[in-house]
Amino acid sequence: MDNEAFPYSLWHKLLKKHVNKNNLSTRPWAGEDVLRSEIARYVQRSRGVVCNVSQVFVYGGTQSQLQALSLFFGPQSKVGVEEPGFKRVHTTLRQCGLSTEAIPVNKAGITLPSKTIHMLYTTPAHQFPLGMIMTVERRAALLQWANLNDAYIIEDDYDSEFRYKGQPIPSLAKMDQLQRVIYFGTFSKTLLPSLRISYMILPKSLIASFNAFNHEQKSVVSRVEQLVLADFIAEGQFDKHLAKMRTVYRKKQQALLTAISTHFSEEFQIIGEKSGLHIVMKLPNRLSEKNAIQLAQKIGILVYPCSTSYQHGTEDTLIILGYGGLTLQQIDEGIALLASVW
Repeated sequence: MDNEAFPYSLWHKLLKKHVNKNNLSTRPWAGEDVLRSEIARYVQRSRGVVCNVSQVFVYGGTQSQLQALSLFFGPQSKVGVEEPGFKRVHTTLRQCGLSTEAIPVNKAGITLPSKTIHMLYTTPAHQFPLGMIMTVERRAALLQWANLNDAYIIEDDYDSEFRYKGQPIPSLAKMDQLQRVIYFGTFSKTLLPSLRISYMILPKSLIASFNAFNHEQKSVVSRVEQLVLADFIAEGQFDKHLAKMRTVYRKKQQALLTAISTHFSEEFQIIGEKSGLHIVMKLPNRLSEKNAIQLAQKIGILVYPCSTSYQHGTEDTLIILGYGGLTLQQIDEGIALLASVW
């Protein structure tokens, strides 16, 4: 994340407005109604997802949302997860007592499950870690699968705001209009990771039972920060900030791809460059993942392994390169240094 570009002065002004004695008490467990309302309006104009306030639930990140769903659906539920995919998602589900099934991904996105599962977790807007954008044909096939099998799809729409190539593809939630899709969104990527505000949008058919199940709960997110964020969105500042960050990250990604083209040979392949804040580099066989990471560390560069995202391993050597928090100069210099040791 580019933390230098965040509108700190405006955020501080809104914080001062809401830090007062009227906001000392906790409020509804599902989140502040004013924020839930702004989120509902935002997802409709940005992703075409039509919902009402009662369907929106505010949480403190993807893991807390998964924990809530795991408790609600119960340990008898089996969840399909992407292979490769978010390691923390698999870990969270297992910690909650649910069994998981690794579902392979290909160039079109996650493949159709061949075994009986009750929920399917997927990242169609920018698959983690490989970065492909799920095709509209695969999305339609998944929705048909969910309807035929009475299953739910958890659509984690992270990074959907940062797409650089190709025509926009409707979210699963828009195509399905929230019949079999549970929609996840977050402000960690678009604002600040430390903000820890995310949201989950449920199908109407689940609202009554989900509310009844959680009626003794309390909100897990700061009331003050919820109110600040609601104002930030309502005043048009969030859309303005997103437009700015799209330009910033597009320039950074182009600088990254140009630097790689300049300093690396064609034996180093780029994967997942159409959206998001990271790319994956496929290394030649002479470089192991461990060796590549160690060589990078010696010159002061932090890169990340892909192997930890696989449950069943991979023969490819894949390295994750993040660029959101770097300057254009740091990107070019860093890639040149990597090329010198790789």
